[in-house]
Amino acid sequence: MRAVTTLSVVVLASAGIGHAVMTSLDADITRVDPFKDMKNRPQAGHGMNILLVGTDGREKISKEERHKYRLGGAPCHCTDTIMIVHISEDRERASVVSLPRDSYAVTPSHVDRVSGKRHNGHPLKLNAAYAEGGPQLTVRTVESMTKVKIDHYLEVDFTSFMKTVDVVGGVPICTADPLKDSYTGLNLPAGRHTLAGGQALQYVRARHVDGASDLGRMKRQQRFMAALVERLTSSGILLNPMKFRDVTRAVLGSVRADKGFGTDEMLDLGRAMRNFSPSSSEFTTVPIGRMGYAVKGVGSTLKWDTEKSERLFHALRQDQPLSVHRSRGAARIVPVAPQQIRVQVENGTRTAGLGRRVDAALTSTGFRTTKAPVNSATRDVRRTIVAHDPRWDRSAKSLAAALPGSELRAVKGLGPTLKVIAGADFERVRKVRAEDPGQGEFGVVRGDEVACS
Repeated sequence: MRAVTTLSVVVLASAGIGHAVMTSLDADITRVDPFKDMKNRPQAGHGMNILLVGTDGREKISKEERHKYRLGGAPCHCTDTIMIVHISEDRERASVVSLPRDSYAVTPSHVDRVSGKRHNGHPLKLNAAYAEGGPQLTVRTVESMTKVKIDHYLEVDFTSFMKTVDVVGGVPICTADPLKDSYTGLNLPAGRHTLAGGQALQYVRARHVDGASDLGRMKRQQRFMAALVERLTSSGILLNPMKFRDVTRAVLGSVRADKGFGTDEMLDLGRAMRNFSPSSSEFTTVPIGRMGYAVKGVGSTLKWDTEKSERLFHALRQDQPLSVHRSRGAARIVPVAPQQIRVQVENGTRTAGLGRRVDAALTSTGFRTTKAPVNSATRDVRRTIVAHDPRWDRSAKSLAAALPGSELRAVKGLGPTLKVIAGADFERVRKVRAEDPGQGEFGVVRGDEVACS
């Protein structure tokens, strides 16, 4: 989860800040050697593969903040989040694949970093590889499972995550449903929120807001990554050298990275990705074939779908996008599918045929219109109105998203059929689609599809 800050390292470098500044910041990075003496590695593909891991690091946070954000207990010295970020060879796309921490894994033979004893390969949960063999065993295990050669290793903890979010001024998040988790203390009503560091940490750590547990949490982490990239690229932060320095220090201050990921690499990558934006990123989770796969001595694990995961990692190795790139007319994500929403259209103007035009446009987008538009009692409506019974407010928000600039108006007793009163401002109907599932067999979503409306 702290790995959400690491994409921002690349984006920040794209601001074109001087080599001397980046060199001074490079000194803040703690170096590790996860590739030492590694043999029989996968063949290198095209593009760049970065293994991002989020580790605990709660001992660096004040006692007051640990209490406030429910970070009690001893650090686990394990990886809480594991992701592969693939940067395409043309530097125009980032594909992010989350690897569940409870994934069933088998380690290569290795030396235990605590006992010093050599172990043959044995089964464990993927996140336990870090505790047993540190970054090196984590990289070796991931490479063994995916056949994807890892080019760079980046490790981020709680501290870096919270500082980064605070320095950028918070990150906007939208949720269609209330999110409440007694374990982390997360308590977000439905709607739009700007999360500061501590609250953002609760958001990406929460595992008990729904039945999806860790898989649901990974989706929220991916949403947060997209929102953070949008915040960095749209707020002007990258154009302010002082703000850039503060953000980069927050990101890099608690980062551990391989020795090869230095100033020159960050600058080269950043310059190449100068036009990076949320629409340039795609997110997915490795396909799961079996939930609750019991392993003696390990416990309940998640077993990957062998065939689907092989196709997914083959795409990474071949530098191929994980989803078909959609045009700028890509559908806006909404909480209720248009196929579930019934609509009566009224023409609120004196423009002949406007009601029929709006009705046809809504129908072609998937809404269940009555196909019998009528004239409104009021014929001087300037701004299109979406009238709805308060009990169907989520459907109303979904319909309003398809009508840019429209006004939501609650009408008690209206019932399940929503009413659109077309105004003089009507121009078009925007494509919308339900929040899940993602696109294609891997459930991929693009960064611009999970941003706030």
